[in-house]
Amino acid sequence: MPRASSLAEVEAERPPRGGTRGARVVNALRSLAVVVVVAFACYYLARNWGEFRATISGIAWQSATLSLLVLCLAIAVTTYGWRVMVDDIGPPVGYRKAAQVFLVGQLGKYAPGSVWLYLLQMELGKKAGLSRARVFTAALVHTGIGLVIGMLVGVVALPVILDTSPAARWVLVLLPVGLVAMHPGILTRMTSLVLRVLRKRGLDHRLRMPTIGRIIGASGAAKFLQGLHLWLLANSVGTPGLLGLLLCAGAMSLGMAAGTAAPVFPAGVGAREGVIVAVLVVSGIGAAQAAAFAAASRVMFILADLITAAGSVALARTAYRSGRE
Repeated sequence: MPRASSLAEVEAERPPRGGTRGARVVNALRSLAVVVVVAFACYYLARNWGEFRATISGIAWQSATLSLLVLCLAIAVTTYGWRVMVDDIGPPVGYRKAAQVFLVGQLGKYAPGSVWLYLLQMELGKKAGLSRARVFTAALVHTGIGLVIGMLVGVVALPVILDTSPAARWVLVLLPVGLVAMHPGILTRMTSLVLRVLRKRGLDHRLRMPTIGRIIGASGAAKFLQGLHLWLLANSVGTPGLLGLLLCAGAMSLGMAAGTAAPVFPAGVGAREGVIVAVLVVSGIGAAQAAAFAAASRVMFILADLITAAGSVALARTAYRSGRE
């Protein structure tokens, strides 16, 4: 039996207020917001480009190219996980539409204060016919599950990291709480509570384990691919082996989790690098080289974000012109 439309979907179907002129103003503001966040991303790219070139010049182009492609694949898998949550709340959206909202919106993380990521995704979702409440709810659940899975995968590298960063013990406290919170009933109540605190309507149905499971699977696969990206860089100057691959996956996962928990900084600047350097040094790579790889990895993340966002927009425009949307 098809699920009844939620209030979020009813709101999405309402025509925009303010007439054509008001709609043009809103669209112009959305376009301006996209331009601003792309400018921030390009700024960080340009600021780190010199160091990136110096590092990448010592790596075989095959390894560097494959590392970037793996990152793009990780982003595509992450997008799938976000789309799963969006589809659970209302009528299914195509991967193409979901990718445009998610990938372009996530460029907002490069603006100071990660709140811009969620605001931009909500506005782009509204333009695509999704209510802001639906997009925000999907982001809330997807981010929470991703944070827990990041800590879980990061446990592999935790013994190494604790030697240099004893404060990382916070993972041991938060991880059990996070794992319990992913129970469908608890996650539904927690999500609804947050939405009500923000004066939004709570979920109109209980989250299902198959939905949560698919998001967990996508998040875990993305964490592994991010670790593979780092391992490919490290493997160009050493032989970290299988253990090194697991440590790289753990380091990237903990680093990304730390970045998510540090919203004051653009894309978690500084939080990720310290974790990566600690693990690479233990893997037998010099501290200077490890720091260079950490910086190169950040630049490659920016490149991958820009490439995938541009690709999603190009695909959407191609589909629109061909009349397939």
